[in-house]
Amino acid sequence: MSENTAPAGLPHLEKLDRDDCLRLISPGGVGRIAFTHPGGPVILPVNYTVEQGAVLFRTALGGPMDADLRTGVNGADFMVAFEVDRIDERTREGWSVLVRGGAHHVTGDVHKEVETWAGGERPLYIRIVPVEISGRRIQHG
Repeated sequence: MSENTAPAGLPHLEKLDRDDCLRLISPGGVGRIAFTHPGGPVILPVNYTVEQGAVLFRTALGGPMDADLRTGVNGADFMVAFEVDRIDERTREGWSVLVRGGAHHVTGDVHKEVETWAGGERPLYIRIVPVEISGRRIQHG
């Protein structure tokens, strides 16, 4: 039995292609960014949107994503992971999308506004340009 097939009524795991992944995350919402902090790995929730195939979110100046995602080297990016999922605990079904890529501090104009739930100033935009997008969906069939 392969990962994508299961007897009727049992859960099966389906790999999602890049287009399906982008379609699922394109409405925006809440995702989690994972990156390396001097004290160890960090995962933080952020409000995001998708702009031209890249993930875009806002954060505070001087916060952990401001300092920790700057290499200080022109053209060098920190690699990050960004994850979005939608889970229905009642049915035990859902999907998860993982985006891996370089985090860029946006210095010019952005085409989409990103609404943030967190209070305070969030003037810094960060864009994740994907080098890899993968996803899976679990369903009962």
